[in-house]
Amino acid sequence: MAILKVIELLSSSPKSFEDAIEKAVKKADKSLKNIRSVNVQNMSATIEGGKIKEYRVNLHLTFELE
Repeated sequence: MAILKVIELLSSSPKSFEDAIEKAVKKADKSLKNIRSVNVQNMSATIEGGKIKEYRVNLHLTFELE
């Protein structure tokens, strides 16, 4: 029987929401094993001068415990 754990991560990127998600997964993969899924909970952006300055995501990452 697999035991899974879910953690909450916040990430940001000046490029896109997708890039912010990729950054979070890449960083988590350095210290966590057996990452199974990511579920984006919330997306937001900061605006400066009428343009998007930063894309932000709040996500849940699921991984299997050994």
